[in-house]
Amino acid sequence: MGPFLAGLLIGVIGCLAIAAVLALYAVRRVVLLERRARDAERLAELGTLTGGLAHEIKNPLSTVQLNLQLLAEDLTPDNPAYPRIVNRLKTVQKETSRLRDILDDFLRYAGQLELDRQPTDLNELLEDLVDFFLPQAQQQKAKVRLRRSDVPLIAPVDPRLIKQAVLNLMLNALQAMPEGGDLILSASKEDGVALIDIIDTGKGIPPEAIDKIFQAYYTSKKGGTGLGLAMTQRIVKEHGGNLTVKSEVGKGSDFQLRLPLGS
Repeated sequence: MGPFLAGLLIGVIGCLAIAAVLALYAVRRVVLLERRARDAERLAELGTLTGGLAHEIKNPLSTVQLNLQLLAEDLTPDNPAYPRIVNRLKTVQKETSRLRDILDDFLRYAGQLELDRQPTDLNELLEDLVDFFLPQAQQQKAKVRLRRSDVPLIAPVDPRLIKQAVLNLMLNALQAMPEGGDLILSASKEDGVALIDIIDTGKGIPPEAIDKIFQAYYTSKKGGTGLGLAMTQRIVKEHGGNLTVKSEVGKGSDFQLRLPLGS
């Protein structure tokens, strides 16, 4: 075999090897996409089933709550067991209300978010939240301060959902300062992105919990549902942004929302 034929044969073998590798990659890619599609379909089906189940639970739960109320109204103080029965009824009413709250939070978290994007002044949005939140903060001896951005911050967001996300973080901050402290809302701009920081001087978050706090149903609070921060993160991601946190035990936390600004 001459040098030319040998070189041609080596070239053909090389091309076949490359083609085989590309074909194998393509097959694996197709299998991966099919698997992801099946997983997405299963998740969508699971979401529909769990959402329907939650709705089905809420209906009889409402009936239970109503009958508990009627039963409490039928009781009279002349019954020797009146105090004990009333206390037990209150306990059951409290737990059924808590269960309903859990279901409501789940349905909000599992449901589809429909964004109603509007050009929104984030400085004004934060001012509205501070005015709304101030009485609650004052009851807990917490000071609320707002640091407005020096430049306009107009973002294409759903103002209702962004308010919900920031309010969740403000409530979280207040819960971290049971004996009072400073709650600071700060707005700024960086490389075409709006930054909103919710800063508290509370107890902080242990390092081992930082990676867990945005997971659904993870909570360190007694009676908490564990969906507040998960829902907040979902809202921010739906807007094309992200949510991060820096925290130091004993000093406080800084939750930062990054939201794309309009062009």
